[in-house]
Amino acid sequence: MFRDCGTATIGFDIGGTNLRGAVVDACGTILDLEQVPTPSSTVALERGIQHIVEKLGSRHHIHAVGVAVAAFLDSECTTVRFAPHLPWRDTPVKQRLEEFLQVPVRVEHDANAAAWGEYRFGAARKAKTWTLFAMGTGIGGALMINGEIYRGAYGTAPEFGHLTVVPDGRTCPCGKRGCLERYCSGTALVATAREIIASGAFDDSRLSIDYHARPEALTGHVVMQAARRGDTAAVAAVEDFAHWLGEGLAIVADVLDPELIVIGGGVASEAMLYLDKAQEHYARRIVGAGHRPLARLRTAELGSEAGMIGVADLARQLA
Repeated sequence: MFRDCGTATIGFDIGGTNLRGAVVDACGTILDLEQVPTPSSTVALERGIQHIVEKLGSRHHIHAVGVAVAAFLDSECTTVRFAPHLPWRDTPVKQRLEEFLQVPVRVEHDANAAAWGEYRFGAARKAKTWTLFAMGTGIGGALMINGEIYRGAYGTAPEFGHLTVVPDGRTCPCGKRGCLERYCSGTALVATAREIIASGAFDDSRLSIDYHARPEALTGHVVMQAARRGDTAAVAAVEDFAHWLGEGLAIVADVLDPELIVIGGGVASEAMLYLDKAQEHYARRIVGAGHRPLARLRTAELGSEAGMIGVADLARQLA
């Protein structure tokens, strides 16, 4: 069957480290991509976006631009109120970029953009009530109901990562303590592994031997690879991660009762190490356990491109 994938838009993923822009067709396929280090000032960031649009625009006919950003946005998705890793503060980003670029611009929260990508082209196709759990440095969350992104009254919902699960627990950069993402994220996995190594409980573990004297060198990738090999300290860290993921899933399911929860983010590729245990814990902890349907759990399909693909598709509505 013929698919018309002709209308091209650009989707941007603006992270704390890299600024990526991709040309995406109407079928969700990335046709071209440019990447530069993320500039640190407002002017440099906006000029960087303009530079990438001009480069991609020299090779493709661009109809609109979408920008996915980890930030608090207003309910109309026109103003970036606050972005922890970016210079925008109460900035009318949509207006400013449209003036620079002379094409329609769509601004969207990065988790919502990734969710839209998974809904249109990935793991959540045809789902009616579902959530995205994106675990990387922290936890990004999104909720979609009947094909619409749910934002809440002021544009900030849902903040799954900042549900308090351990009163007076680990300090969170958000200013609270004991947030879920301090126990269930790539950052949390490393913190837990360091605590386990420091405890001396697994002194015969290769991970403990290699990193006891240099815990600052430990990364989530190293912990996951060690867990794959059956390293006892790494396995314990991953099991703790799975416990807290199950706890978070149960809370979200009790509040929202979704049909589907999609697990995304940087640790999704290692889901085989923790998802079964997380689902077991979730099934035990949910209200009415054993007497109600559980949300299906799936891993995201679009990987790190989900946000670019999703926001490019949202921008296409403006073209």
